[in-house]
Amino acid sequence: MAEQAILTDPTKPTARNLTYLKAGAPIVIDISTPAGQKRKFNTFYIGYLPKKYVLIEFPESSKLGNFSQYIGQGTVITVRGLIEGREGAAVAFISTVKQTLQIPSRIMVLDIPNTVTLQKLRTSLRIETQIVAKVKIDEVYWQTTMTNLSVDGGQLDIVNGEKLVLAEDKIVEIAVEGSDGEKTITLNATVCNIKQQVDGLSFGVKFNSVSKEQVVELLYKALS
Repeated sequence: MAEQAILTDPTKPTARNLTYLKAGAPIVIDISTPAGQKRKFNTFYIGYLPKKYVLIEFPESSKLGNFSQYIGQGTVITVRGLIEGREGAAVAFISTVKQTLQIPSRIMVLDIPNTVTLQKLRTSLRIETQIVAKVKIDEVYWQTTMTNLSVDGGQLDIVNGEKLVLAEDKIVEIAVEGSDGEKTITLNATVCNIKQQVDGLSFGVKFNSVSKEQVVELLYKALS
């Protein structure tokens, strides 16, 4: 019962909440440049030493690009990760880089944050994705790419979908095929906004409550 109280009580955002993140857990980090540019990157949580530091892995160099030059002592980083075994909850904290290491691998050493909050996954965690899927609209399947995802909804792009008749409040079905024998994740959703693009259509969806478990599963896949 005490553990549940921590999850629901925002007055207890202590650093002890870092224990909910497991070593090797996928995380999302937010980095801002001095000019105000912001980017999100996927990487992994390594661990922490109480009252000392937090260790996270550098994102892949190919994905960091020019942002790698802004990661150094004093850089402010926001870290978010899903809690394994706790459906619909995430750990989040803000910290600064103490130093960076090259050996045994590229690692960021962060200050122990003053507060580590446990958030119920509503719109608190929205990640950029490139998830290839199929969306069923009026009994016809269209190839689509899910460009962002949260527990509540996501954004879908359809190339060459200019002639597609789509209206707000329409119910659609989204299917994400698994790899290496994994099962297909199927989501039911309601269209909530529509934008015509030069090469197709982009629209937001709100997931129906019955799809919550599948959405959390998809978030794990997107982070890993």
